[in-house]
Amino acid sequence: MFVFVAKTVRIVPQARARNIERFGRYRKTLQPGMNFIIPFVDRVKPLIDLREQVVSFTGQPVITEDNLVVLIDTVLFFQVTDPRAADYEIVNYIQAIEQITATMLRSVIGGMDLEETLTSRDKINTHAARRARRRVGQVGASG
Repeated sequence: MFVFVAKTVRIVPQARARNIERFGRYRKTLQPGMNFIIPFVDRVKPLIDLREQVVSFTGQPVITEDNLVVLIDTVLFFQVTDPRAADYEIVNYIQAIEQITATMLRSVIGGMDLEETLTSRDKINTHAARRARRRVGQVGASG
């Protein structure tokens, strides 16, 4: 009886979420606090961190408008806002974020010459962030 009760109650820490599957299919997302599940029927997936995260990506070669190759190091701040989509719509969302960021940077910097690239960090950040938000929104809408 004690084991049954222990498996029924799931406590999720603040700023985390857990997805629940029932018979292999997504059922719901557990929010922070005390949650109740049906033991041996519901499967609890690993915790998903909803706090802002920082990821540093290795240098990416980018060609400027005047055909010069620039190596760009990227530090990206992101936050998971939809635990279900992060778990079920993509295999590795961090790798996807890296690829989307690299693509956006190539697109933005490809339209600038070297001097403009070196002096326009804020402009690059703004354009890349705007395009990445649009792209991530499209990925989420297609799933």
